[in-house]
Amino acid sequence: MIIVSACLTGIKCKYSGGHNLVESIYKLVQDGRAVPVCPEELGGLPTPRNPAEIIGGAGADVLSGKARVVDCAGQDVTEEFIIGARKVLELARRVGAVRAILKERSPSCGCSMIYDGSFQQKKRPGAGVTTALLRLNGIEVRSEEELGKT
Repeated sequence: MIIVSACLTGIKCKYSGGHNLVESIYKLVQDGRAVPVCPEELGGLPTPRNPAEIIGGAGADVLSGKARVVDCAGQDVTEEFIIGARKVLELARRVGAVRAILKERSPSCGCSMIYDGSFQQKKRPGAGVTTALLRLNGIEVRSEEELGKT
């Protein structure tokens, strides 16, 4: 079983209320091989919601209390991101998932790139909160952009 970002399956849970459908990931769910999750919704955030970025580090820094997740209105949503990440990990354990395919650049799901916290569409290397927690617990995480790459 694989955990996948729900937005990649066509579920309208993206911060803007849209989705990021990838047909091959949607098919994994339809075939019963993947479970869709949205860490931000699982953490209690609504859809749509203000865009959020990690300030002062990356996902692992948020988990250790060295960085925060803040939305574009200045509201601290760190706790919601951590709660959502923990719920995804719990679900992954429950279904026996050892792999995940998550949405690149998301403050929750980014695998190798996230936005830099300036809310100016600037990217930097780093992983999101959920990705960091899954990796810390031995779950392999790749982005949808890495599909088909070795």
